[in-house]
Amino acid sequence: MRFIFTHKQMAAATAVPLALAAVQQPVYAQAAAQTQAKAWNFAHEQVLGTSLDVRVRAANFAEAQRAEEAALAVFDREDARLSSWRPASELSRWERTRFEPVKVSPELFSLLAAFDRWRERSSGALDPSSEAARQLWQRAASEGRRPTETELQQTVEAMQQPHWQLDAANGTATRLSDVPLAFATFAKSRITAQAAEAAMAAGAEGIMLNVGGDIVVRGALAQSVSVADPLADAENAPSLATLQIRDHAIATSGSYRRSIAAAESQLAASHILDPRTAAPTGHVLSSTVLAPDAETAGALATAFSVLSPEQSQQLAASIPGAEYLLVLQDGSELRSPGWSHYETAHLQPAAFTPAPTPAKTGAAGAWNPAYELDLALELPHIDDARYRRPYVAVWVEDSDHFPVRTLALWTQNPRWLPELKQWYHDDQIRNLAEGTDISRTISSATRPAGKYNLKWDGKDNQGKFVKPGSYTLVVEVSREHGGYQIERREMNLGGTQPAQLNAPAGQELGALSLVYRKR
Repeated sequence: MRFIFTHKQMAAATAVPLALAAVQQPVYAQAAAQTQAKAWNFAHEQVLGTSLDVRVRAANFAEAQRAEEAALAVFDREDARLSSWRPASELSRWERTRFEPVKVSPELFSLLAAFDRWRERSSGALDPSSEAARQLWQRAASEGRRPTETELQQTVEAMQQPHWQLDAANGTATRLSDVPLAFATFAKSRITAQAAEAAMAAGAEGIMLNVGGDIVVRGALAQSVSVADPLADAENAPSLATLQIRDHAIATSGSYRRSIAAAESQLAASHILDPRTAAPTGHVLSSTVLAPDAETAGALATAFSVLSPEQSQQLAASIPGAEYLLVLQDGSELRSPGWSHYETAHLQPAAFTPAPTPAKTGAAGAWNPAYELDLALELPHIDDARYRRPYVAVWVEDSDHFPVRTLALWTQNPRWLPELKQWYHDDQIRNLAEGTDISRTISSATRPAGKYNLKWDGKDNQGKFVKPGSYTLVVEVSREHGGYQIERREMNLGGTQPAQLNAPAGQELGALSLVYRKR
């Protein structure tokens, strides 16, 4: 089911740069403000099993809606055709056949043919049969162990056999093995590209589609995209890079947040598996690829998480327009020669230097810099046909209830910030005291239901350390056609005494966890 923002929320003309998701999920956003006329934002849930953000540049709102609907029609049609989770989809029905030429749609035939090309081009690093390795590791994890060498070898032998045969003359595909296959990520890239083209054909001047962190931009639209740091686990952590892109696609894959864990033995394996060995990879923490088309960006992002950096460099050099940023296991970064052509100076959330003003929070350096506050929060899934993504503000107040630091501000349009009535009221007081408007610097896109992590390093909005003492962490959630909730939790922070607080879940906000500890 899709959920659509109202006209009030969608009619925003301010672009919100999106963060690139790191592992097929959102890659989540760190946003800077960018103004562009005649652009409208839309958001949907459960599109190809993930969230979808749409930005349309058009002559008017009606044209933007037509373009949006054209894109959604493609997602619906192709999901029904190429979904691996729908038992009745064409792909699922074909996968259940064996050794029988089956007449398939041009779209399914093209998907299989493209996988053949990329499997060869990537020297086997991209292979749908990696699903067999994933299932092996998952079974072993459930038993609290790692797969045996015999199991790995048998799985590799099974994966390396041919899995289908294509007959272009007759438009048939013959399933040749019983090996489980996975097409979801690759299919997502191809479907998103088709949806963007459909939106342009329907009258959009420009279109941006962000499907679970993989982004396609087409036409007269420039999009700012931030690349998440794989070594940082907080939503408000500084990004690695910010790119300005148009008529390109960008995708990220990585092994640093998701894992296949064996609970009993406390063993864990990266969810990125090498189809050539059936073993997990870990030498690349994240690979972000920018390319002229979505298929290339998605395929290379996955392949580069498997190949050695040298092999990735060679493969990228053979593909015109492919640029990349790899973060290796030791934290070092490897950029392609043309990457810098797209990179811009980027604003960091809640990290800026306003004009000097008197600091209310005391002398710099008073907070123990070896400590930080970690906040884990959850936006619950609400089964409501009128669901709207909530506006969320997270900030810190001192003992006088003066707002010293805004950690997160997730909105669709800064124009509607007053809906976060407590944060807005407090920020007006802060603005009068400090003379700075931080909303456009720290605001970022609304988030779908899920779990998120934020950190406070003990600095105020001016980048100065506060004094140790009593501080209140405030989380405010407001949802159109929904409820309102605000949570306040007071803690003694800034010293060397660890502390922890938990708050139970409410209607609009899930459980909160506050942990003050050493970095």
